Amino acid sequence: MPSINSDIAALLPRLRRFARTITHHREDADDLVQIAVERALNRSAQWEAGTRLDSWIFRIMKNAWIDEMRSRMRRDRLFAPEEAGEHVGDEGAAAQQQRMAIQKAVSLLSDEHRIVVALVLVDGLPYKEAAEVLDIPMGTLTSRLARARAALQDLLSDTARTAR
Repeated sequence: MPSINSDIAALLPRLRRFARTITHHREDADDLVQIAVERALNRSAQWEAGTRLDSWIFRIMKNAWIDEMRSRMRRDRLFAPEEAGEHVGDEGAAAQQQRMAIQKAVSLLSDEHRIVVALVLVDGLPYKEAAEVLDIPMGTLTSRLARARAALQDLLSDTARTAR
């Protein structure tokens, strides 16, 4: 048991990054990581030694987020998160604007596409692992990823056109 605890602790930065990508808010991400870790620790007997712990916890996190979204009423997110303005006026303002445009574009993706982008493009999971986490066939994963990339390109090119 101490081994799985330390292995889960080592995964915390990746779990937080994944949570931030799918939730868009620091507080929601922190809550989601806490829920996922708690569920993983409570169900540690269900994890099979020799399998990928990260994939198992990512699946727990994905399912926890789906549960959370089902329990919430969908609401529009009209305002940028408060941390989006932290670096206004810095030398890297252009880079910050680009990051904000990408974050906004990712937030406009469907949940299916955003989760695939988070697992494959942000966290770097191999396609096979991501498909297992999402419990979908590999072809479905590649199709969703291709559609998500196309949607991101469209959204980002629209942003560039309106910025001119």
